[in-house]
Amino acid sequence: MFSLFIALIFLSATACTDTCMVRNRYTYFEPVYSTAAEIKAAVKLDAAQPISQPGKIYFKDGYLFITEKDKGIHVIDNRNPKNPVAVSFLVVPGTIDLAIQGDYLLADSFVDLVVFDISNLQTIREVSRLEGVFGNISWMGLRSDTPQGIITNWRAVEQVELNETECDLQRENWGGIYYRNGIVLEDGAAALFSTRTFAAAPLTSGAATGIGGSMARFTILGNHLYALDGANLDVINIAQPLRPELSRELQVSWDIETVFPAEKRLYIGSQTGMYIFDLQVPDQPTLLSKYEHVRSCDPVVVDGNYAYVTLRNGTLCGGFTNQLEVIDIANPRAPQLLHIYPMTNPHGLGIDQGLLFLCDGPAGLKVFNITNIARISENLVAHHDKIQAFDVIPFQHVAMMIGQDGLYQYDYADPKNIVLLSQMPIKAP
Repeated sequence: MFSLFIALIFLSATACTDTCMVRNRYTYFEPVYSTAAEIKAAVKLDAAQPISQPGKIYFKDGYLFITEKDKGIHVIDNRNPKNPVAVSFLVVPGTIDLAIQGDYLLADSFVDLVVFDISNLQTIREVSRLEGVFGNISWMGLRSDTPQGIITNWRAVEQVELNETECDLQRENWGGIYYRNGIVLEDGAAALFSTRTFAAAPLTSGAATGIGGSMARFTILGNHLYALDGANLDVINIAQPLRPELSRELQVSWDIETVFPAEKRLYIGSQTGMYIFDLQVPDQPTLLSKYEHVRSCDPVVVDGNYAYVTLRNGTLCGGFTNQLEVIDIANPRAPQLLHIYPMTNPHGLGIDQGLLFLCDGPAGLKVFNITNIARISENLVAHHDKIQAFDVIPFQHVAMMIGQDGLYQYDYADPKNIVLLSQMPIKAP
């Protein structure tokens, strides 16, 4: 699932009022297509590989599952967090998100949902596939279900110089322009083009499901997988994992990014706010409210009557805000902003035992005591800097954090003395 570019495109006809001609230089990209048969044939369980481009982080029964963006899932034995051991690599082309229920791992593979039997981690195998369920996925507005096949990559073809006016080259809100069979992007946007938003959502700990990070587009409650698919929320019945069924597609907004479950509700983070859905009827999510904020990328986590939202700039989401927001959700129909705390460039976050673990980008991992939500910034109990922090799972006194330089794990049994247990390095691609 391609979170940088999903559902960013809304074309609008505008009158031509500016005839000024400007000549700009662009990089021209063409889409690369693969057939569904080629993608399916590539799925396999392989030997362990170094992590180079980490995505989602997920924990279950002493094992970590870390996605390698678009390529597959690293399986890591983390029963001893002082010495994590890479077990294997599950090749799943086009994977971004995953969630686990019981002995079944569910992952996306471009437009398909794939179900794997992980009852034996030495012999993981595909057991089911729901084809084309993520039909709203598009890359820069170009569909991935064309007669040519599925878009699996983009190829930089050439540098071009174009005469541009408002009429003949309409710039889209993601910064590019449709051109020939692909797109053109200016140098700054072209540098970001091959990257994706690091993204996974905390789940209630328990035997059935695992625990994810805070930037997910997949989450499981009961017998349903809730997945963000472009502008839609897909509800997939997984009561019978060997026969998953799409129950409902609910249009939410073009800019939705993350999903978090708590107390029979879904909290969906978008570039412009947080949506709260009621799940009293699991396959019929009902919108209760939307809390609006300035345009920015944002994950959200919930603890009791409070939601914690991080807003950041520096991505194609736009915006210039870097902050932590605390929102009162005691009345989910009328969420209220309570406090704002400035940050450097906050990404993922997690909560456990009155501690807020916040990945503040280049400022590293920050740990706050949040027993007094009005004084969070004054209660920084630990700060591990000199790392690029992305997402974190705090669980049973071990904080599992993924960053640009590797997988870091910290012991927080004593909040006044949070110590590094181990680091698994990341190999540059």
